[in-house]
Amino acid sequence: MDLLDCFEKDVDTLPCLQRLFLSFNNISSFEDILCLADSSSLSDITLDGNPIAQETWYKHTVLHHMMQLRQLDMKRITEEERRMASIAARREEERKRESHKQSLLKEKKRLTICNIAHQWEIQQNRVALVASLNQDKDDEPCQINGSAAFVFPEESRSLDTIFSSAVQGLSVLESHLVEVEGDTLCLYGAGALECLDRNWSVQTAGMIVTVSFMFIEFDEIVQVLPKLKIKFPNFAHLKFKETNLVTLQQFNALAQMHHIEQLTVDPQGNPVVNFTLWKYYVLFRLNHFNLQKINGVKVTENDIVIAEKLFGILAYVASSELPHYRMLSLFGESRRKQCHCLLEGKTKKPGTGSEESSDYRRNGGESSTRAALNYMTKDLYLEKLEEMKERKTFCQTYVENLVKEAADINMKNESLQKLWPQMFIELVRDAVIEIRNKNSYMKLCLQRITDQKQ
Repeated sequence: MDLLDCFEKDVDTLPCLQRLFLSFNNISSFEDILCLADSSSLSDITLDGNPIAQETWYKHTVLHHMMQLRQLDMKRITEEERRMASIAARREEERKRESHKQSLLKEKKRLTICNIAHQWEIQQNRVALVASLNQDKDDEPCQINGSAAFVFPEESRSLDTIFSSAVQGLSVLESHLVEVEGDTLCLYGAGALECLDRNWSVQTAGMIVTVSFMFIEFDEIVQVLPKLKIKFPNFAHLKFKETNLVTLQQFNALAQMHHIEQLTVDPQGNPVVNFTLWKYYVLFRLNHFNLQKINGVKVTENDIVIAEKLFGILAYVASSELPHYRMLSLFGESRRKQCHCLLEGKTKKPGTGSEESSDYRRNGGESSTRAALNYMTKDLYLEKLEEMKERKTFCQTYVENLVKEAADINMKNESLQKLWPQMFIELVRDAVIEIRNKNSYMKLCLQRITDQKQ
């Protein structure tokens, strides 16, 4: 190889070099002889007996880089061989470019996910800090250096400014990512939820079986859950990671979906998984879905029995606290779902198995007592609270107006009772005076009748 190194340095000093014999020189890499491509006079070269001569790409690579060659390993080079070498070289270049492109896409994806995760972490820290500050405001003021320290609204706003500027200071990358991997739709970041409003092709939508949510608040996910079955007819598996699932009550929101067979809740970013009984609550609340697996573990009949024993009474307690009209509406909704599923079952082609029919019955079989266990997002709760306040204000104003009107009527009635005796005497006196002269009274009456006709 020392000879090759020297040759590489001196190749420019051999302008008339035509034939070069490098057989059996232990050349294992084409880069070792790549300098020969710069020699325009070289027409004959032998490389047999070297490790590179055993490679499949050997001949095509040599001919592609040394177009001036006429003979290779003592064999004449034909035009067909040159053409095939050129085609092979183009294919190799395309493969390298595609490989490079894929590498760039993978790196961009990795950086984007890191950026989304970073923003998510900043957001969670901000929420935790604001919650801590709000709690401190409710507690006694803490003593710092003997003086009381209070948190003012201006301080909260300054914290928001700090965190927002930190997010803006990140590298300019996408704040969300939508990716289809096989039969899985991966959604990273809240902005990715907008993809559910796109017009998906029938082929792509039909192959989606799993939808994975990452770095998205669960309350925001709840708003798009009804769209999943509409957009992806074969969808059957939900995944949650870093979605702030913190209470069992949040699983109630999954009941609004049409049907799922698998549920995966990653412990990362979902503290609810730390609860010992969370899986049993999911089985109890989503009993009408007939879940097959939870976090990759198959659901057994014993699990369903245990779930019913643990939480069965909870549904009856919740339904007993509901107003009568609300229970009637739940019964109506349950009946409507059952009828809808029965109609769907009738439209099925004859010959379908009883298993599908049982699925339809299960889909519409959510009991009204379980339906009483629902979940409202924070925004919906605040909206309902505002609506209740408006109704309360309207009712209060309406009742006040009724009370005022009744008081006015009563006051007028009391005044009439006081004035009525004197008014009655005056009415009688005026009547007696008016009919005292019979003839003049008759004329007066005739005159009134005449005036009325006119």
